[in-house]
Amino acid sequence: MDILVGYATAHGSTREIAERLAAGLGEAGLKAEARAMETVDDADGYRAFVLGSAVHGQTWLDPAKEFVRDNLDVLGPRPVWIFSVGMPGALRGPWRRVAAKEIPVIVESLPGGLSYRDHRLFSGVITREQLPRGARIRFHLVGGRFGDYRDWAAIDSWGSGIADELARG
Repeated sequence: MDILVGYATAHGSTREIAERLAAGLGEAGLKAEARAMETVDDADGYRAFVLGSAVHGQTWLDPAKEFVRDNLDVLGPRPVWIFSVGMPGALRGPWRRVAAKEIPVIVESLPGGLSYRDHRLFSGVITREQLPRGARIRFHLVGGRFGDYRDWAAIDSWGSGIADELARG
């Protein structure tokens, strides 16, 4: 495979976004595969990377951070795009505007030395079952709504831009 669309997911939403991105790259004539980052044995086998993780506590999941940390030497000279999956779409009112301020916090929590071309924060899926009772109450108090907030058009558009950039070399 030429392009790894690597992901770390907690409940499956990030995996589905990665699969959609890999499919879009494939439709553009590129060889891409979506894989959980903890299952990648040889990152050196890829020429480009699109890496994403669910965001918990304003940081990527540990398997994603470990993959980046363990492969900085491979990632450095190759094109890399990153994406994060959180819940800005599930928030209303002033809390929704605050969500954009989470982006620098997420990026700063990544292992140092990661060079990337672009980062996107996408909304994912949040269900009642994913949160313990106390967190459900807090989520409700800040105006949170449960549901699927993935913007497939935005995800496809971002993936198309990556495909265009890779095709240009």
